[in-house]
Amino acid sequence: MKRIGSLIGLRAEHIAEYKRVHAAVWPDVLKQIGSSNIRNYTIFLREPENLLFSYFEYVGDDLDGDMAKMAADPVTQEWWTVCMPMQKQLETAGEGEWWASMEEVFHQP
Repeated sequence: MKRIGSLIGLRAEHIAEYKRVHAAVWPDVLKQIGSSNIRNYTIFLREPENLLFSYFEYVGDDLDGDMAKMAADPVTQEWWTVCMPMQKQLETAGEGEWWASMEEVFHQP
């Protein structure tokens, strides 16, 4: 299992809408997350900085392949067209990153 953490900004004018859509994530999006070997996927919001922190556990053996399958899924792509305009990429995100990756520095099993 691999633990993944990432960070992105949330535009202040979209906070309520972001919470609303995530209170009722589309069933096919949830199904795709599960079939991509992702477990315990959680998103936290930190206000007033308006930062989103995501955490999930990857239980497969081909992270890049599973992420590519998720990215190719039409329903997931549609979901992202709803969510991405509400988000704000961090200036420090790496090349090709939407959500900025984070280094795990501590874990208590």
